[in-house]
Amino acid sequence: MTNEQDQTPTEPTFIGSGRSPAADGWSEPVPTAVLVLADGTVLEGFGIGAETTLAGEVCFNTAMTGYEEILTDPSYSGQIITFTFPHIGNVGTNEEDIETVSMAAASGVRGVVLRTAITAPSNYRATRGLDAWLKARGIPGISGIDTRALTALIREAGMPNAVIAHSATGTFDIPALQAQARAWPGLVGMDLVPSVTSAQRFEWDETPWAWAEGYGRQDAPRHHVVAVDYGVKRNILRLLAAAGCEVTVVPATTSAADILALKPDGVFLSNGPGDPAATGAYAVPVIRDVIAAGVPTFGICLGHQMIGLAVGAKTLKMHQGHHGANHPVKDLTTGKVEITSMNHGFAVDRESLPSNALETHVSLFDGSNAGIALSDRPVFSVQYHPEASPGPQDSHYLFDRFVSLIEKNKAA
Repeated sequence: MTNEQDQTPTEPTFIGSGRSPAADGWSEPVPTAVLVLADGTVLEGFGIGAETTLAGEVCFNTAMTGYEEILTDPSYSGQIITFTFPHIGNVGTNEEDIETVSMAAASGVRGVVLRTAITAPSNYRATRGLDAWLKARGIPGISGIDTRALTALIREAGMPNAVIAHSATGTFDIPALQAQARAWPGLVGMDLVPSVTSAQRFEWDETPWAWAEGYGRQDAPRHHVVAVDYGVKRNILRLLAAAGCEVTVVPATTSAADILALKPDGVFLSNGPGDPAATGAYAVPVIRDVIAAGVPTFGICLGHQMIGLAVGAKTLKMHQGHHGANHPVKDLTTGKVEITSMNHGFAVDRESLPSNALETHVSLFDGSNAGIALSDRPVFSVQYHPEASPGPQDSHYLFDRFVSLIEKNKAA
């Protein structure tokens, strides 16, 4: 700014920002966190969560609820999540809404970006605030960011690699962080499943949460399902149990022989993170053998992509990905439209699908493939998360469809 009479520089005035000249007795807030993009862009804000520095791919999520489920979804491994909804953390956190199978395990999320500061919990189920919860799980965060502008940038230029850093001192080596962001290799070619899959086989019988009752137990299963864990979420397993299934969860590297030795009535292929082509190096041969054995198979998210690769299709990296709980999908087998929960940065290339892989679902946002079914085998899959954790419950019917496929196969 300049003085109109003598054109000499004057101190700038900051209106409505909490900043003013030191002469007035105010001090400018010191940024305690930065988000540094691979192109060199530096976004300053205020740190929350763990004081650490991590690299990852920045994506945006449009969900208005379910931030705890999102932050513990193993599918987000390697990513820094930007929430477009401004009020994140206002209902606190609890021990019941964690989605990683191991309550103590990290989900793999690399950081969180928020618009506004975290407020005190305002929900009767909360056991602690989001900030303390992030600290306990080793997740760094930054608030005070114009998340709509960052989202617009991602829509324009794609999901950038970045480094998120939180330090209470506000001291950052920006050139070093910029170099670290540029050096991070990105998700293409990266197999992240080993960091989130279960270490050993286990049984699952917990059913969904009910008001005033909590979670239930499956005590009369009709079918046996083997769930291959590429980063499975707890509520997926609960819905399988609620559908009448005895569920055996196995690690991602389990062989087809070991899966078939369990004599499953059906095989479920879970969600998971990373590049499907990289995970497919060891997962695809297993899935091909399971399909060849005629076992009814249901895949979601990464499991959907694995089935696509197993039948000869290709996957591709998306420009901005799909992350949110408001994604419209059309079921081409019924003509109905459902609102779904999505979280993926790769997709099955419909142009590469073989003739026996029929497209069953399509995204109404961008027309990308959202589901397939094989015409000659009892196999189907969807790109989204039908367990609704978080998200709408429009897609719960898919678990019944899977059970119907199992029952039809048993009766044959």
